[in-house]
Amino acid sequence: MPTIASPFARPLYVMLKPAGALCNLACRYCYYLEKSNLYPDVGSHVMTDETLELFTRQYIEAQTADEVLFTWHGGETMMRPLTFYRRALELQHRYAGRHIISNCIQTNATLLTEDWCRFLKENNWLVGISIDGPQEFHDEYRRSPQGQPSFFKVMKGIRLLQKYGVEWNAMAVVNDFNADYPLDFYHFFKEIGCHYIQFAPIVERLFTAADGSQRLATIADKGELPIAEFSVTPEQWGDFLCKIFDEWVRNDVGKYYVILFEAVLANWAGAAPGICTLGKTCGHAAVMEFNGDVYSCDHFVFPQYKIGNIRTATLTQMLYGDRQNSFSRLKQNLPTKCRQCQYLFACNGECPKNRFAASPDGEPALNYLCSGYQKFFAHVAPFMDYMTRELSAHRSPANVMNAIADGTLHLS
Repeated sequence: MPTIASPFARPLYVMLKPAGALCNLACRYCYYLEKSNLYPDVGSHVMTDETLELFTRQYIEAQTADEVLFTWHGGETMMRPLTFYRRALELQHRYAGRHIISNCIQTNATLLTEDWCRFLKENNWLVGISIDGPQEFHDEYRRSPQGQPSFFKVMKGIRLLQKYGVEWNAMAVVNDFNADYPLDFYHFFKEIGCHYIQFAPIVERLFTAADGSQRLATIADKGELPIAEFSVTPEQWGDFLCKIFDEWVRNDVGKYYVILFEAVLANWAGAAPGICTLGKTCGHAAVMEFNGDVYSCDHFVFPQYKIGNIRTATLTQMLYGDRQNSFSRLKQNLPTKCRQCQYLFACNGECPKNRFAASPDGEPALNYLCSGYQKFFAHVAPFMDYMTRELSAHRSPANVMNAIADGTLHLS
Protein backbone atom coordinates (compact mmCIF):
# COMPACT_ATOMS: atom_id res chain seq x y z
CA MET A 1 0.00 0.00 0.00
CA PRO A 2 1.17 3.60 -0.54
CA THR A 3 3.11 5.30 2.23
CA ILE A 4 1.52 8.66 1.40
CA ALA A 5 -0.80 9.65 4.24
CA SER A 6 -4.42 10.05 3.25
CA PRO A 7 -5.82 13.41 4.34
CA PHE A 8 -9.29 11.86 4.46
CA ALA A 9 -8.35 9.75 7.46
CA ARG A 10 -8.02 12.95 9.46
CA PRO A 11 -10.90 14.50 11.36
CA LEU A 12 -10.46 17.98 9.89
CA TYR A 13 -8.87 18.79 6.55
CA VAL A 14 -8.74 22.05 4.59
CA MET A 15 -7.07 22.62 1.24
CA LEU A 16 -5.37 26.03 0.97
CA LYS A 17 -5.48 28.34 -2.07
CA PRO A 18 -2.60 30.77 -1.39
CA ALA A 19 -2.93 32.39 -4.83
CA GLY A 20 -6.64 31.78 -5.34
CA ALA A 21 -7.37 30.96 -8.96
CA LEU A 22 -4.24 32.67 -10.31
CA CYS A 23 -2.32 30.50 -12.76
CA ASN A 24 0.34 30.88 -15.43
CA LEU A 25 -1.45 28.30 -17.60
CA ALA A 26 -4.92 28.37 -19.11
CA CYS A 27 -5.89 24.72 -19.44
CA ARG A 28 -9.04 24.45 -21.53
CA TYR A 29 -10.83 22.16 -19.11
CA CYS A 30 -9.89 24.00 -15.89
CA TYR A 31 -12.91 24.58 -13.68
CA TYR A 32 -11.03 26.78 -11.23
CA LEU A 33 -9.81 29.70 -13.36
CA GLU A 34 -13.29 31.24 -13.27
CA LYS A 35 -13.24 31.39 -9.46
CA SER A 36 -11.45 34.73 -9.69
CA ASN A 37 -14.85 36.09 -10.75
CA LEU A 38 -16.06 35.50 -7.19
CA TYR A 39 -13.88 38.42 -6.10
CA PRO A 40 -14.13 41.05 -8.87
CA ASP A 41 -13.52 43.97 -6.52
CA VAL A 42 -10.38 42.54 -4.92
CA GLY A 43 -7.15 43.87 -6.37
CA SER A 44 -4.76 41.18 -5.18
CA HIS A 45 -5.87 37.53 -5.10
CA VAL A 46 -3.04 36.36 -2.85
CA MET A 47 -3.09 35.29 0.78
CA THR A 48 -1.74 37.82 3.26
CA ASP A 49 0.59 36.93 6.13
CA GLU A 50 -2.20 37.82 8.57
CA THR A 51 -4.60 35.34 6.94
CA LEU A 52 -1.90 32.70 6.76
CA GLU A 53 -1.12 33.03 10.46
CA LEU A 54 -4.78 32.96 11.47
CA PHE A 55 -5.36 29.82 9.43
CA THR A 56 -2.22 28.08 10.68
CA ARG A 57 -3.11 28.64 14.32
CA GLN A 58 -6.76 27.61 13.90
CA TYR A 59 -5.96 24.60 11.75
CA ILE A 60 -3.42 23.13 14.15
CA GLU A 61 -5.55 23.86 17.22
CA ALA A 62 -8.51 22.06 15.63
CA GLN A 63 -6.62 18.79 15.05
CA THR A 64 -7.07 15.76 17.27
CA ALA A 65 -4.49 13.57 15.49
CA ASP A 66 -0.77 13.89 16.13
CA GLU A 67 0.06 14.60 12.48
CA VAL A 68 -1.25 17.68 10.68
CA LEU A 69 -1.21 17.83 6.89
CA PHE A 70 -1.10 21.20 5.12
CA THR A 71 -2.11 20.95 1.46
CA TRP A 72 -1.28 23.87 -0.85
CA HIS A 73 -3.37 24.00 -4.01
CA GLY A 74 -4.28 26.35 -6.84
CA GLY A 75 -4.64 27.94 -9.30
CA GLU A 76 -0.89 27.62 -9.40
CA THR A 77 0.68 27.51 -5.97
CA MET A 78 4.07 28.69 -7.18
CA MET A 79 2.62 32.03 -8.20
CA ARG A 80 3.54 32.80 -4.57
CA PRO A 81 7.27 33.18 -3.89
CA LEU A 82 9.41 30.94 -1.73
CA THR A 83 9.42 33.63 0.95
CA PHE A 84 5.69 33.00 1.48
CA TYR A 85 6.22 29.29 2.07
CA ARG A 86 9.22 29.90 4.33
CA ARG A 87 6.94 32.12 6.37
CA ALA A 88 4.37 29.30 6.41
CA LEU A 89 6.97 26.95 7.89
CA GLU A 90 7.87 29.50 10.57
CA LEU A 91 4.21 29.77 11.58
CA GLN A 92 3.76 26.00 11.57
CA HIS A 93 6.74 25.66 13.88
CA ARG A 94 5.41 28.39 16.17
CA TYR A 95 1.99 26.79 16.62
CA ALA A 96 2.87 23.09 16.22
CA GLY A 97 2.93 22.20 19.91
CA ARG A 98 2.92 18.39 20.13
CA HIS A 99 1.87 17.98 16.50
CA ILE A 100 3.99 16.65 13.65
CA ILE A 101 3.55 18.87 10.60
CA SER A 102 3.60 17.61 7.01
CA ASN A 103 3.17 19.57 3.79
CA CYS A 104 2.17 18.69 0.24
CA ILE A 105 1.88 21.05 -2.68
CA GLN A 106 0.15 20.70 -6.05
CA THR A 107 1.78 22.41 -9.02
CA ASN A 108 1.92 22.35 -12.80
CA ALA A 109 5.74 22.17 -12.38
CA THR A 110 6.49 24.85 -14.98
CA LEU A 111 7.83 27.29 -12.37
CA LEU A 112 10.06 24.84 -10.51
CA THR A 113 13.67 25.97 -10.05
CA GLU A 114 16.78 24.70 -8.29
CA ASP A 115 15.92 26.91 -5.29
CA TRP A 116 12.39 25.52 -5.13
CA CYS A 117 13.66 21.94 -5.24
CA ARG A 118 16.22 22.55 -2.50
CA PHE A 119 13.47 24.00 -0.32
CA LEU A 120 11.11 21.10 -1.01
CA LYS A 121 13.78 18.49 -0.28
CA GLU A 122 15.12 20.16 2.85
CA ASN A 123 11.63 20.40 4.33
CA ASN A 124 10.34 17.00 3.16
CA TRP A 125 7.42 18.34 1.12
CA LEU A 126 5.47 15.96 -1.09
CA VAL A 127 4.85 17.41 -4.55
CA GLY A 128 1.85 16.62 -6.74
CA ILE A 129 2.46 17.27 -10.43
CA SER A 130 -0.36 17.97 -12.86
CA ILE A 131 0.58 16.19 -16.09
CA ASP A 132 -1.72 14.56 -18.63
CA GLY A 133 0.60 11.95 -20.14
CA PRO A 134 3.02 12.12 -23.07
CA GLN A 135 3.57 15.36 -25.00
CA GLU A 136 0.79 14.87 -27.54
CA PHE A 137 -1.76 14.15 -24.82
CA HIS A 138 -0.57 16.77 -22.34
CA ASP A 139 -0.31 19.67 -24.79
CA GLU A 140 -3.77 19.03 -26.22
CA TYR A 141 -5.36 21.07 -23.42
CA ARG A 142 -2.63 22.21 -21.01
CA ARG A 143 -1.32 25.39 -22.60
CA SER A 144 -0.38 28.94 -21.66
CA PRO A 145 -2.83 31.86 -22.02
CA GLN A 146 -1.03 32.59 -25.32
CA GLY A 147 -1.61 29.01 -26.52
CA GLN A 148 1.96 27.81 -26.02
CA PRO A 149 2.46 24.14 -25.05
CA SER A 150 3.69 23.34 -21.55
CA PHE A 151 4.92 19.73 -21.69
CA PHE A 152 8.65 20.40 -21.92
CA LYS A 153 8.52 22.88 -19.02
CA VAL A 154 6.68 20.31 -16.91
CA MET A 155 9.23 17.62 -17.72
CA LYS A 156 12.07 20.01 -16.89
CA GLY A 157 10.42 20.54 -13.49
CA ILE A 158 10.07 16.79 -12.93
CA ARG A 159 13.73 16.22 -13.79
CA LEU A 160 14.69 18.87 -11.24
CA LEU A 161 12.61 17.13 -8.57
CA GLN A 162 14.32 13.85 -9.41
CA LYS A 163 17.74 15.49 -9.34
CA TYR A 164 17.14 16.69 -5.78
CA GLY A 165 15.39 13.52 -4.62
CA VAL A 166 12.07 15.25 -3.93
CA GLU A 167 9.15 12.85 -3.43
CA TRP A 168 6.45 13.44 -6.04
CA ASN A 169 3.37 11.91 -7.58
CA ALA A 170 1.19 12.65 -10.58
CA MET A 171 -2.35 13.88 -10.98
CA ALA A 172 -3.48 13.17 -14.53
CA VAL A 173 -6.72 14.44 -16.02
CA VAL A 174 -8.43 11.88 -18.23
CA ASN A 175 -10.22 13.57 -21.11
CA ASP A 176 -11.81 12.76 -24.46
CA PHE A 177 -8.41 12.62 -26.18
CA ASN A 178 -6.01 10.71 -23.93
CA ALA A 179 -8.69 8.27 -22.72
CA ASP A 180 -8.45 6.44 -26.04
CA TYR A 181 -4.81 5.48 -25.38
CA PRO A 182 -4.81 3.98 -21.88
CA LEU A 183 -1.69 1.84 -22.15
CA ASP A 184 0.38 4.57 -23.82
CA PHE A 185 -0.79 6.81 -20.99
CA TYR A 186 0.05 4.36 -18.20
CA HIS A 187 3.40 3.29 -19.65
CA PHE A 188 4.48 6.92 -19.89
CA PHE A 189 4.16 7.39 -16.14
CA LYS A 190 6.12 4.23 -15.46
CA GLU A 191 8.83 5.35 -17.87
CA ILE A 192 9.32 8.68 -16.10
CA GLY A 193 9.57 6.96 -12.71
CA CYS A 194 6.20 7.94 -11.29
CA HIS A 195 5.05 5.35 -8.74
CA TYR A 196 1.91 7.15 -7.49
CA ILE A 197 -0.67 8.11 -10.11
CA GLN A 198 -4.09 9.67 -9.61
CA PHE A 199 -6.50 9.62 -12.54
CA ALA A 200 -9.11 12.40 -12.52
CA PRO A 201 -11.90 12.08 -15.10
CA ILE A 202 -12.88 15.48 -16.47
CA VAL A 203 -16.63 15.99 -16.85
CA GLU A 204 -17.95 19.48 -17.46
CA ARG A 205 -21.08 20.93 -19.04
CA LEU A 206 -21.47 24.14 -21.03
CA PHE A 207 -23.84 27.01 -20.36
CA THR A 208 -24.75 29.38 -23.20
CA ALA A 209 -25.59 32.95 -22.17
CA ALA A 210 -28.14 35.17 -23.88
CA ASP A 211 -25.38 36.83 -25.91
CA GLY A 212 -24.26 33.47 -27.26
CA SER A 213 -21.09 33.24 -25.20
CA GLN A 214 -20.28 29.95 -23.49
CA ARG A 215 -18.75 29.12 -20.13
CA LEU A 216 -18.45 26.04 -17.96
CA ALA A 217 -21.74 25.37 -16.20
CA THR A 218 -22.05 25.84 -12.45
CA ILE A 219 -24.15 24.03 -9.87
CA ALA A 220 -26.78 26.74 -10.25
CA ASP A 221 -27.22 26.13 -14.01
CA LYS A 222 -30.18 23.77 -14.36
CA GLY A 223 -31.69 21.80 -17.21
CA GLU A 224 -30.19 19.63 -19.91
CA LEU A 225 -26.88 21.22 -20.82
CA PRO A 226 -24.42 20.01 -23.47
CA ILE A 227 -21.32 18.15 -22.33
CA ALA A 228 -18.05 20.00 -22.98
CA GLU A 229 -16.20 18.38 -25.87
CA PHE A 230 -13.10 17.68 -23.77
CA SER A 231 -15.06 15.58 -21.27
CA VAL A 232 -14.41 11.86 -21.05
CA THR A 233 -17.45 9.74 -21.95
CA PRO A 234 -18.71 6.96 -19.67
CA GLU A 235 -17.70 4.37 -22.27
CA GLN A 236 -14.19 5.80 -22.56
CA TRP A 237 -13.81 5.94 -18.78
CA GLY A 238 -14.82 2.32 -18.32
CA ASP A 239 -12.55 1.05 -21.10
CA PHE A 240 -9.66 3.21 -19.91
CA LEU A 241 -9.83 1.84 -16.36
CA CYS A 242 -10.25 -1.78 -17.45
CA LYS A 243 -7.25 -1.76 -19.77
CA ILE A 244 -4.92 -0.09 -17.30
CA PHE A 245 -6.14 -2.36 -14.50
CA ASP A 246 -5.28 -5.47 -16.54
CA GLU A 247 -1.72 -4.21 -17.00
CA TRP A 248 -1.42 -3.17 -13.36
CA VAL A 249 -2.88 -6.32 -11.78
CA ARG A 250 -0.70 -8.57 -13.95
CA ASN A 251 2.61 -6.77 -13.32
CA ASP A 252 2.55 -3.82 -10.94
CA VAL A 253 0.61 -4.42 -7.71
CA GLY A 254 2.75 -3.17 -4.84
CA LYS A 255 5.18 -1.46 -7.20
CA TYR A 256 3.07 1.22 -8.86
CA TYR A 257 0.11 2.73 -7.04
CA VAL A 258 -2.90 3.81 -9.05
CA ILE A 259 -4.79 5.71 -6.37
CA LEU A 260 -8.22 4.88 -7.80
CA PHE A 261 -7.48 1.15 -7.74
CA GLU A 262 -6.23 1.42 -4.16
CA ALA A 263 -9.42 3.24 -3.16
CA VAL A 264 -11.65 0.65 -4.81
CA LEU A 265 -9.75 -2.12 -3.02
CA ALA A 266 -10.26 -0.27 0.27
CA ASN A 267 -14.01 -0.13 -0.34
CA TRP A 268 -14.01 -3.81 -1.32
CA ALA A 269 -12.29 -4.62 1.98
CA GLY A 270 -14.63 -2.44 4.01
CA ALA A 271 -12.03 0.22 4.80
CA ALA A 272 -12.15 3.96 4.18
CA PRO A 273 -10.94 4.85 0.67
CA GLY A 274 -8.13 7.34 0.23
CA ILE A 275 -10.11 9.62 -2.09
CA CYS A 276 -13.32 11.44 -1.23
CA THR A 277 -15.05 10.74 -4.56
CA LEU A 278 -15.54 7.09 -3.58
CA GLY A 279 -16.31 7.72 0.08
CA LYS A 280 -19.70 7.34 1.75
CA THR A 281 -20.04 11.01 2.63
CA CYS A 282 -18.90 14.38 1.34
CA GLY A 283 -17.42 17.20 3.37
CA HIS A 284 -14.12 15.52 4.25
CA ALA A 285 -12.05 18.14 2.44
CA ALA A 286 -13.00 21.80 2.64
CA VAL A 287 -11.13 24.53 0.79
CA MET A 288 -10.02 27.98 1.89
CA GLU A 289 -9.58 30.77 -0.61
CA PHE A 290 -6.86 33.43 -0.41
CA ASN A 291 -9.04 35.81 1.66
CA GLY A 292 -10.10 33.31 4.33
CA ASP A 293 -13.43 32.29 2.77
CA VAL A 294 -14.09 28.60 3.40
CA TYR A 295 -16.11 26.44 1.00
CA SER A 296 -17.46 22.93 1.45
CA CYS A 297 -15.35 21.35 -1.30
CA ASP A 298 -12.90 22.22 -4.07
CA HIS A 299 -15.53 21.32 -6.68
CA PHE A 300 -18.21 23.37 -4.94
CA VAL A 301 -16.56 26.77 -4.69
CA PHE A 302 -19.79 28.63 -5.34
CA PRO A 303 -21.52 31.26 -3.19
CA GLN A 304 -24.19 28.82 -1.99
CA TYR A 305 -21.48 26.49 -0.63
CA LYS A 306 -19.48 29.11 1.25
CA ILE A 307 -19.62 28.12 4.92
CA GLY A 308 -17.90 31.16 6.40
CA ASN A 309 -14.66 33.06 6.84
CA ILE A 310 -11.94 32.40 9.40
CA ARG A 311 -12.17 36.00 10.60
CA THR A 312 -15.74 35.56 11.76
CA ALA A 313 -15.84 31.86 12.70
CA THR A 314 -13.29 29.21 13.61
CA LEU A 315 -12.50 26.30 11.34
CA THR A 316 -13.91 23.97 13.98
CA GLN A 317 -17.21 25.85 14.02
CA MET A 318 -17.45 25.82 10.23
CA LEU A 319 -16.37 22.25 9.51
CA TYR A 320 -18.46 20.70 12.25
CA GLY A 321 -21.34 23.13 11.80
CA ASP A 322 -24.82 22.57 10.40
CA ARG A 323 -24.02 23.75 6.85
CA GLN A 324 -21.08 21.39 6.39
CA ASN A 325 -22.99 18.55 8.06
CA SER A 326 -25.78 19.13 5.55
CA PHE A 327 -23.26 19.10 2.71
CA SER A 328 -21.80 15.82 3.97
CA ARG A 329 -25.16 14.15 3.32
CA LEU A 330 -25.17 15.25 -0.33
CA LYS A 331 -23.80 11.89 -1.43
CA GLN A 332 -26.69 10.00 0.10
CA ASN A 333 -29.21 11.59 -2.26
CA LEU A 334 -29.24 8.67 -4.71
CA PRO A 335 -31.70 7.41 -7.34
CA THR A 336 -33.22 3.94 -7.09
CA LYS A 337 -30.82 2.60 -9.74
CA CYS A 338 -27.90 3.44 -7.46
CA ARG A 339 -29.52 2.09 -4.31
CA GLN A 340 -30.21 -1.24 -6.01
CA CYS A 341 -26.77 -1.51 -7.66
CA GLN A 342 -24.59 -4.39 -6.48
CA TYR A 343 -21.56 -2.10 -6.70
CA LEU A 344 -22.90 0.81 -4.66
CA PHE A 345 -20.40 -0.06 -1.92
CA ALA A 346 -17.55 0.45 -4.38
CA CYS A 347 -18.33 3.98 -5.55
CA ASN A 348 -21.11 5.35 -3.28
CA GLY A 349 -22.48 7.23 -6.27
CA GLU A 350 -19.08 8.88 -6.94
CA CYS A 351 -18.80 12.69 -6.86
CA PRO A 352 -22.08 14.65 -6.67
CA LYS A 353 -20.72 17.17 -9.17
CA ASN A 354 -21.09 14.46 -11.85
CA ARG A 355 -24.70 13.64 -10.97
CA PHE A 356 -26.73 15.17 -13.74
CA ALA A 357 -27.71 12.22 -15.97
CA ALA A 358 -31.43 11.64 -16.42
CA SER A 359 -33.30 9.49 -13.87
CA PRO A 360 -37.01 8.65 -13.59
CA ASP A 361 -39.19 11.67 -12.78
CA GLY A 362 -38.94 12.79 -9.20
CA GLU A 363 -35.72 10.90 -8.53
CA PRO A 364 -32.24 12.36 -7.93
CA ALA A 365 -29.98 12.52 -10.99
CA LEU A 366 -27.72 9.61 -11.89
CA ASN A 367 -23.96 9.96 -12.10
CA TYR A 368 -22.91 10.68 -15.69
CA LEU A 369 -20.03 8.17 -15.44
CA CYS A 370 -22.18 5.39 -13.95
CA SER A 371 -22.07 2.94 -16.85
CA GLY A 372 -18.29 3.28 -17.09
CA TYR A 373 -17.85 2.52 -13.40
CA GLN A 374 -20.22 -0.44 -13.62
CA LYS A 375 -18.19 -1.94 -16.45
CA PHE A 376 -15.00 -1.45 -14.47
CA PHE A 377 -16.35 -2.94 -11.23
CA ALA A 378 -17.73 -6.01 -13.01
CA HIS A 379 -14.37 -6.47 -14.75
CA VAL A 380 -12.23 -6.23 -11.60
CA ALA A 381 -14.53 -8.05 -9.16
CA PRO A 382 -12.69 -11.43 -9.15
CA PHE A 383 -9.35 -9.71 -8.58
CA MET A 384 -10.69 -7.40 -5.89
CA ASP A 385 -12.26 -10.43 -4.17
CA TYR A 386 -8.91 -12.22 -4.26
CA MET A 387 -6.92 -9.26 -2.94
CA THR A 388 -9.49 -8.70 -0.19
CA ARG A 389 -9.09 -12.33 0.94
CA GLU A 390 -5.33 -11.87 0.98
CA LEU A 391 -5.64 -8.76 3.12
CA SER A 392 -8.01 -10.55 5.50
CA ALA A 393 -5.41 -13.31 5.89
CA HIS A 394 -2.70 -10.70 6.55
CA ARG A 395 -0.99 -11.48 3.27
CA SER A 396 0.05 -9.11 0.52
CA PRO A 397 -2.54 -8.25 -2.16
CA ALA A 398 0.38 -8.39 -4.60
CA ASN A 399 -0.05 -12.17 -4.48
CA VAL A 400 -2.78 -11.64 -7.05
CA MET A 401 -0.04 -11.47 -9.68
CA ASN A 402 1.04 -15.02 -8.81
CA ALA A 403 -2.57 -16.20 -9.06
CA ILE A 404 -2.78 -14.77 -12.56
CA ALA A 405 0.58 -16.24 -13.57
CA ASP A 406 -0.33 -19.77 -12.41
CA GLY A 407 -3.81 -19.65 -13.97
CA THR A 408 -5.84 -19.45 -10.72
CA LEU A 409 -7.27 -16.16 -11.99
CA HIS A 410 -7.87 -15.31 -15.62
CA LEU A 411 -7.84 -11.92 -17.32
CA SER A 412 -10.50 -11.59 -19.98
